[in-house]
Amino acid sequence: MAKYSVFSLARNALSYHENWQRAWRSPAPKPEYDILVIGGGGHGLATAHYLAKEHGINNVAVIEKGWLGGGNTGRNTTIVRSNYLWDESAAIYEHSLKLWEGLSQDLNFNVMFSQRGVMNLAHNLHDWRELNRRVHANRLHGIDSEILTAAQVKAEAPIFNVSPNSRYPIMGASIQRRGGTARHDAVAWGYARAADQRGVDIIQNCEVTGFVINNGKIEGVETTRGRINAKRVGVAVAGNSSVLADMAGFRMPVESNPLQALVSDPIKPVLDCVVMSSAVHVYVSQSDKGEFVIGAGSDLHVSYSQRGSFDIIEGIMGALCELVPMVSRMKMMRQWGGIVDVTPDRSPIIGKTPVEGLFINCGWGTGGFKGTPGSGHAFAATLAAGEPNDKAGPFSLDRFRTGFLIDEAGAAAVAH
Repeated sequence: MAKYSVFSLARNALSYHENWQRAWRSPAPKPEYDILVIGGGGHGLATAHYLAKEHGINNVAVIEKGWLGGGNTGRNTTIVRSNYLWDESAAIYEHSLKLWEGLSQDLNFNVMFSQRGVMNLAHNLHDWRELNRRVHANRLHGIDSEILTAAQVKAEAPIFNVSPNSRYPIMGASIQRRGGTARHDAVAWGYARAADQRGVDIIQNCEVTGFVINNGKIEGVETTRGRINAKRVGVAVAGNSSVLADMAGFRMPVESNPLQALVSDPIKPVLDCVVMSSAVHVYVSQSDKGEFVIGAGSDLHVSYSQRGSFDIIEGIMGALCELVPMVSRMKMMRQWGGIVDVTPDRSPIIGKTPVEGLFINCGWGTGGFKGTPGSGHAFAATLAAGEPNDKAGPFSLDRFRTGFLIDEAGAAAVAH
């Protein structure tokens, strides 16, 4: 059996794995579906999975203009946490975190979720007061959150410089120990396989070129693979949300900005939690391979390019070298960028659009990866019922008219 396995592996390697069993099918589009989900990233795939699993709606297709996970799902730093300030944000992110905790079992696919803890540093009195405020708010919602002194920060992350004479002195920090990281491509693959097994069609290389709208009601979409009809259509395309909204004839209060990150060469384990600093706009974790995964805030210019600017890299590394002096002796191996769609209040939009039957899930900004399970779960319920559920309700597009904003700029000040 061992010899057979070795020869089988070699044979399939030489044939580019042509004869390997596919994790999901690659079907041709049907003429019509009950629900069509546009966007083959984590949020779109999660939506399809929960539509089939929780609501018994299997006549669903996910259409993706490129390859699964080729957008922000494959271009982020995989941090998961739920310690947001406002009630509405705390509710959906905590819902998401609870789904993360059982996701590998739910999907029967190891998404490598590691609850190593997420720490937010305080460098000045304003930081310190805001972190205490958020910790108390989290505790009121039953969300785990603690305050650490500078000495406790040093004990948790010994490589950090906590000297009061440093350029960015560390007064203390908050920590959510249930937070951590996951494997981004495993999340996409796990949701894709699970959705496919429940009958969902996953169609790659199928770009939407227009919407079919009659008397203000959605009837389907035009794609590079022909027209596909659907009673309800959900859009989950992150940074390209405003592009598709424009195709459908309405505007969204979102801007798209490049968000970049980089990784170092691998070293032995020295950091076993995620550490973030909003004041100096940098955060770092160490991957299972030993690389330092490093990021910061998004570029300020509007762009749809999947790359960032050198001044952001310079700012990231300048701050990190002050906080973690050993980084100055490390080599940076590669850099990448994603496209984040940012709303005025830094909170997502989940729900109806001006077109009947057309729903949208966007505006997650820098919080999209951590929100993947909760977003998909809430969006699936919204698409199934035609109305937002209790988790999605506060994030309606209508809030920008009524003024009931959910201002999470403070809790989302750093890319994460």
